[in-house]
Amino acid sequence: MKTDDLISLLAQDAPIRARLGPLLLGALLIGVAVSATLLLSAVGIRHDMASAIETARVLFKMVLTLTLAVTACGLVLRIGRPGVPLGLSSLALFVPLILLAAGTAAELSAIPQDAWETAMLGRNARFCLFFIPVLSFAPLAGFLWALKNGAAERPSLAGAAAGLAAGGIAAALYALHCTDDSPLFLAVWYTTAIAAVTAIGALIGSRYLKW
Repeated sequence: MKTDDLISLLAQDAPIRARLGPLLLGALLIGVAVSATLLLSAVGIRHDMASAIETARVLFKMVLTLTLAVTACGLVLRIGRPGVPLGLSSLALFVPLILLAAGTAAELSAIPQDAWETAMLGRNARFCLFFIPVLSFAPLAGFLWALKNGAAERPSLAGAAAGLAAGGIAAALYALHCTDDSPLFLAVWYTTAIAAVTAIGALIGSRYLKW
């Protein structure tokens, strides 16, 4: 049997389609719950969140990370099903990228050049690089387990999508604690942490999701 024929048969397999969706949704809910509990028990929400959320930078940070989490999760919900087109879901990932580019450009024009480095370095870069991957562990593990019950055509890509979604979720949660609000900080440190989780997801997926 040719690979294309096998993929077509799997694409018509209703039990796989019916089972994968609820598994991924369950992995999402449980992963968010576990990571949120870890955040609250380990470091908590920033003490000035009630007033900080009204500022442009904090509001931008929350919108950006939530947009990434939602669009990446949308891709994960489709990528484990053979034959399902990923075009719109993949294109949606450009939305947070465009937002980040626009926010960074606005920040560069709003503050003097001699303040760029300070804004970029922030105060908690190392903790950001550590804690976002920690918060991503539960959703990443859940997504990979659920995708194992599907039939991803490209295991590495599926794992990378799972890592990107988990990193986006973790970043959105960490943003509730983080006091570094500059888009420059987000562009460097949040992006680096999320990229690391994405790479880990791709590496694990290339082996664990192979069928």
